[in-house]
Amino acid sequence: MATKKGNKVILWGIVGLLFFGMVGFGATGLSGTVRTLGSVGDKDIGLNDYARELNQQMRAYEAQTGAPLSFAGAQAIGLDQAVLAQMVARRSLDNEVARLGLSVGDERVREQILRISAFQGISGEFDRLSYKAALERQGQSEAEFETALREEISRTLLQAAIVGGVPASPTYSNVLATYLGERRSVTRAMVNATILTDLVPEPTEADLIAYHAARQAEYTRPETKDITYAWLTPDMLQDSVEVDETALRDLYGQRLDEYVQPERRLVERLVFGDQAAADAARADVDSGAKDFDTLVADRGLDLSDVDMGDVSEAQLGAAGAAAFAANPGDVVGPFASSFGPALFRVNAVLAAHEVTFEDARDDLRDELANARARRLIDDQVSRVTDLLAGGAMPEDLVEQLGMALGTIRYSQDSEDGIAAYDSFRAAAAAAQPGDYASLETLEDGGIFVLRVDALSAAETIPLEEVVDEVRLGAWVEATHQAVIDATKALAANLDETADLAALGLEPVTDSQLTRRSFVAETPFEYVRTIFEMEPGEIRVMDNGREAILVRLEEISPPDADDPALAAERISIAEQVTAGIVQDLFDAYVGVIQTGTEVKINQSAVNAVNANFQ
Repeated sequence: MATKKGNKVILWGIVGLLFFGMVGFGATGLSGTVRTLGSVGDKDIGLNDYARELNQQMRAYEAQTGAPLSFAGAQAIGLDQAVLAQMVARRSLDNEVARLGLSVGDERVREQILRISAFQGISGEFDRLSYKAALERQGQSEAEFETALREEISRTLLQAAIVGGVPASPTYSNVLATYLGERRSVTRAMVNATILTDLVPEPTEADLIAYHAARQAEYTRPETKDITYAWLTPDMLQDSVEVDETALRDLYGQRLDEYVQPERRLVERLVFGDQAAADAARADVDSGAKDFDTLVADRGLDLSDVDMGDVSEAQLGAAGAAAFAANPGDVVGPFASSFGPALFRVNAVLAAHEVTFEDARDDLRDELANARARRLIDDQVSRVTDLLAGGAMPEDLVEQLGMALGTIRYSQDSEDGIAAYDSFRAAAAAAQPGDYASLETLEDGGIFVLRVDALSAAETIPLEEVVDEVRLGAWVEATHQAVIDATKALAANLDETADLAALGLEPVTDSQLTRRSFVAETPFEYVRTIFEMEPGEIRVMDNGREAILVRLEEISPPDADDPALAAERISIAEQVTAGIVQDLFDAYVGVIQTGTEVKINQSAVNAVNANFQ
């Protein structure tokens, strides 16, 4: 029964998608004498069906990528060919369904139509006028739609018959779950420079040269650009903008709820299914048998699920008076709520708060002045554009429009002044000497124009300029390598019973790790490495400034009682079965297509595609 119910859900989803795919395109002038793109066996491929499907796929692509998709772009990624191939496969199945004599009756089709929400009226029942209007909007008759729906249902029945008997094989899922659930216990110890008996010598000149040469990326000055720019921001104009007192008071009035707030409470609300359950919970609280937190946990909820935030007395309805008379920590109720009888816990009292107009005046003035300044800047855009078209430079904009002039030696690391704006950094990174000046906008509503005066290519910083930094880096690297070497020498003389604490180390045990475990303060490959080891084996790992000495103590099988592992085994089995089902169905469709004559009228395809261009 569960399988049949699941199939019905899938079927209804397919029916809904079929209809909305149909209404997604509508009539597009493809109503000439040619109405098909071709045929698959005895089944035609309709012009409008292809057009609707292609339009639907393009819109789906746009929704997924968040970017518009032109028809040329769709062709570039082969979307039109993919849609046509899908329709050929679909009509191959329809042809096979007809050959097998598989179909559904009128009553089944009627049931499906009655349940499609697009055909329902205000009452939620099937409405024939809505049905007729919806089909007319997409240029389809009732007979055409019902035929397509009948074919869709029949095709789904065939698909279910093909793949419905695929058994779920537990072997693969058991093997993979066992692999993922295996556990390891290890002992590890961090080893640092205290293990060294001799000081690491200062690096030689040759060491410095080699270290510097091996890190050219670290010791390279980025490309820089000497840029002259003219800019204008709302902050530059804000102080000079006049703001009417009436406008300030109007804005204060609009924000009165923010500035004048009555006393409020931080409240949690626990709703019960009926009054008896709420009264029983109240009794448990009164007797001390349970507190509010326990009542919440008993319902399988978290405190975040019952948190109402800060509320006014009016918002609490029937519980308002009691809640506002209670102290923090008190539980009141049960009282009626919009969701049923509920207990309420008061967590904190928020005193009434009022910001007078005089106190808010400066902030209101800044807000209105900034908005006015932004509008003034918007008014300048066309003038700036006209001047730039006439060959104006940043200096000309300063003289004629009062914009501010500035210069900057810009690099990818610049973040001060105008370089704090992302839009300026993007424009500066793209600009080159001799580029035509263009108007750009800043995130705060400002505008700017820039010119690259000079370009300095990236260059290596000479060793003599960074010799102290290089000397320190070379010495730290040599020290770290000495720690690694000393730790490896130590490990070579240890066995599986050695006491790491007796060696002056601080051993830590990591127990029952799986391949998905994460161990803080260890390198990325730590867990992977211990699963390559045998019991008693000792390895040394590089952990940046330290070394890790690790010994594998024990290999354990998966925890047979772990519910997460059992759930994962089921999930893996379902995924494997789904893959087999899809492969089987694809193979079946391929065999059908091989034995079915396919005729495509390329001229008709081109005619439909032309409507998208």
